[in-house]
Amino acid sequence: MTNSPIPSIREKLYAVRMLPWEMLPPLMLILTLGIFVQASAGFAAGLLTIPLLLWSGYGIPEAQAALLVATIPQNLIGVWAFREHVLPRELAFPASLRLAALPLGAYLLVSLESLPKSQIHQVVGAVVFLVTLGIIVMRPQPRHSLPIGWAWLAFSSSGFLQGLVGMGGPMMVLWIQAHDWDTKKTRAFLFAMYLVSMLPALLILWLLFGNRILAAGLSTLLLVPWLLAVTWAGLHVGTWLGRARLRTLTLGMLLLIGLAGVCSPWLKGEG
Repeated sequence: MTNSPIPSIREKLYAVRMLPWEMLPPLMLILTLGIFVQASAGFAAGLLTIPLLLWSGYGIPEAQAALLVATIPQNLIGVWAFREHVLPRELAFPASLRLAALPLGAYLLVSLESLPKSQIHQVVGAVVFLVTLGIIVMRPQPRHSLPIGWAWLAFSSSGFLQGLVGMGGPMMVLWIQAHDWDTKKTRAFLFAMYLVSMLPALLILWLLFGNRILAAGLSTLLLVPWLLAVTWAGLHVGTWLGRARLRTLTLGMLLLIGLAGVCSPWLKGEG
C-alpha cells in the first residue's frame, strides 16, 4: 500500500452514486444558462458555468465533469453536421498540444483544491476576468496562416486551463479568429477540438478525483434531452437578437462574475 493522495482505481470503482437531490436544481439551472448562452452567443459556456457552479457548492472537478458531459451531444452533432470540413491533418498538431497540457492543469488542480474556498473562488474569478478582458481587447486581424509559435501558445494554454479550471475554449477561439476561415470551417474545427479532448479530460479527472466526478457526470447525463432543447432555443434566440448584441451582454456579465469571484472574501465579510 502507498500513501499517495490520489485514490486507487479500486477505491473509485466501489461505489458510484448520483448527486444528492438538493444539488440537482442549481445544476440544471446553471447548465441551462451556460448552454443557452453558448448556443446563442457562440461562446462562454465554461466561463459562465464553472464559477456559478462553484458559488452553488460544487467543486471544480464536479463542475468540469458536468460541463463536459453536457456539451458532448452538442459537439457530436456539430462534428457530424460539418464533417466535410473536419480535416484530421489540421487537427492533429493543435489537438496534441492541447492534450499534452491538459494533465498538467488537472494535476495542479489537486493542489488548488487544498486552498480555502474563498481563495479558489478568487483564482477562478481572476481567470474569468482576465480571459474575458483578453477577448474584449484582442482583435486579431484574420490572415491565411500564423507562425507556429502562436499555435504552441494558444493550444498549450488552452489544454492547461481546461485541466485546471475547465475554461480552455477562449484561447482556441482567439487563435481561430486570427485566421481567414469561413464560418463552417471555424465551427467544424472547434467542435472537433472540443470533442477530441472530452473523453481524455473526463478520464484524467476520474483518475485524480474518483467518484466525485462520476456522480456529477451521471446526474448531468439525465439532463441531456433538456439541454438539447435549450441548445435549439439558444440558436434561434441568437439569430433573432443578433450575436453582436448577445456577445456584448455576455461579456459584461462575465466581467461581473469574474470580479465577484476575485472579491469573494470581502463580499462574504472575510476580508
